[in-house]
Amino acid sequence: MRISRVQAFVCDAGWRPWTFVKVETDEGLVGWGECSDSRNPHGVSGSVRDLEPLLIGEDPRAVQRLYWDMLRSFRQNLGGTSHKAIAGIELALWDIKAKALGVPVYELFGGPMRDRVQLYWSHCGTTRARHGDKLGLPPLRGYDDIVALGQEVVQRGFRALKTNIVIPGDPPRTYFPGFDRGYNGTDGVVTSEVLDQIDKLIGAFSQGIGGNGQIALDLNYNFRPAGVIEIGRLLEQFNMQWIECDTWDPRALLQIKQSIPQRLASCESLVSTRQYRPFLELQTVDTAIIDVPWNGFGQSHIIGQMADAYELTVAPHNYYSHLADLHAAHLCASLPNIRIMEIDIDDVPWKTQLITRPPKIEDGYIHVPKAPGWGADIVEDVLKEHPYPD
Repeated sequence: MRISRVQAFVCDAGWRPWTFVKVETDEGLVGWGECSDSRNPHGVSGSVRDLEPLLIGEDPRAVQRLYWDMLRSFRQNLGGTSHKAIAGIELALWDIKAKALGVPVYELFGGPMRDRVQLYWSHCGTTRARHGDKLGLPPLRGYDDIVALGQEVVQRGFRALKTNIVIPGDPPRTYFPGFDRGYNGTDGVVTSEVLDQIDKLIGAFSQGIGGNGQIALDLNYNFRPAGVIEIGRLLEQFNMQWIECDTWDPRALLQIKQSIPQRLASCESLVSTRQYRPFLELQTVDTAIIDVPWNGFGQSHIIGQMADAYELTVAPHNYYSHLADLHAAHLCASLPNIRIMEIDIDDVPWKTQLITRPPKIEDGYIHVPKAPGWGADIVEDVLKEHPYPD
């Protein structure tokens, strides 16, 4: 069996793109991987094209060797766009290898440890504030609407949610410095106004879910350590799943962890064992977040095992299509230290149409697929119906 073609496809996902890699073989077997990046999809797909000549004619089942061949090819610009392209191809190669053997991908990594994985509803409120009108979702005009959304989360079977800083109104807003108007993108300072908005938001969600779940607040890269600490101490009264924030400095992250009463989650932007190593060695987090479409499956699995050696849990960073949901479910099936799995519930209507077997989600859990490979393929006709704008 030899690789005959490598392609990248960029799909319109409403307000962001989804990026997929298709690897074809001379025996007709096809593999799919997702490497979505909402900020530079053309850079990722262009890097996939750059790697195609390296792969044509090679045996797709030699996944590890091909991964390191690609890594050496891009060794002068590792990380970011390049690494996501490598990850998308590598994920498609695992799909081919598992299909050739007639087994799910997780069987290549020791078999499943669980049949289902608990989910948390991600970007809860964030998507409705930014894109609710496009999706026909209930508006968030006041904090009563946030309470109602919390009640909806529980009614639909979920016991955990994650939100960003959502400010209800007409129209509602979100706090993303550098992306949303009116906010400076570099200061990272917490104002009394922001603290009040966070307090009201988490209070409303807490009222909505009652004692039936936990809340995670994702602060992204928006605040410096002093600000995150101030927010963490403010939220001590609430039942928090974790505070989530990002920084490239492991010691700054450790400072936050040692100063707040909640659990801390981070590391979603890191790629490769080398980038994770200093964060894990310092035990800077309680839960290390791993992005499978950006790391690939092999590296994600090793990173998860590294975290286990430091008595840390892991959780997939996962806000993409259902193919990425399957990537994440396979990772969760094959590791012993899974905290919970992220998923977006508010999404475009063609999300389920885009894949041959949408994952089974019920009672706040995703069931681990049993079909060969990832358990499903991308439906190319649907993919072509939703091209990403140039």
